[in-house]
Amino acid sequence: MAVIVKICGLSTPDTLDAALAAGADMVGFVFFPPSPRHVSLGLAEQLGRQVGGRALKAVLSVDADDALLANSIEALRPDLLQLHGKESIARVRDIRQRFGLPVMKAIPVATADDLTGVAGYAAVADRILFDGRAPKDATRPGGLGAAFDWHLLENLALPVPFMVSGGLHAGNVAEALHVTRAGGVDVSSGVESAPGVKDPDMIRDFLRAARAAEDSFRKVTSDAG
Repeated sequence: MAVIVKICGLSTPDTLDAALAAGADMVGFVFFPPSPRHVSLGLAEQLGRQVGGRALKAVLSVDADDALLANSIEALRPDLLQLHGKESIARVRDIRQRFGLPVMKAIPVATADDLTGVAGYAAVADRILFDGRAPKDATRPGGLGAAFDWHLLENLALPVPFMVSGGLHAGNVAEALHVTRAGGVDVSSGVESAPGVKDPDMIRDFLRAARAAEDSFRKVTSDAG
């Protein structure tokens, strides 16, 4: 079982280097001013060059218009667009067609009812990200350390790969992968010492724990065969 590990909300050269050196498969950059992880277009361009092909780059936006998406794409040259707002199925389809990039749609989850519309998004997106639903008074939809009941995703059948986010950290990522059998995990606040402040040691610990879980699944699969 190959697991994609994404470190999201990176905003400094040092923490980006820590993520890349630890073997992150994907790194995410937030283009949403209310977030403490928001990056300017100039910084995004600098960090994008720093990645240098060592990982996939993702633009995270929240209900962004075409102009913002175009500017962030020009700055970062991403491999993936992560839509983390209330974008409709039609909007997701339009963004994918307009910009010609793979799209990952985030779906906030608190109860089983939140999964009822997933099939429609899976039909137009390249990947689904299940994240913990933010509280009603939250000023942003993600990066809040909010987990959800991973058992809601057990035996989930989708035509596209999916990832899990929300409240993940080095101590629980193995359990999240074991329960959901997700093809990837996405962490932000779980590798921070304060909101928006990534910790290189926590990044390394998370990558180590995720890889250990991946190796464990491979061994189980191999023994079963």
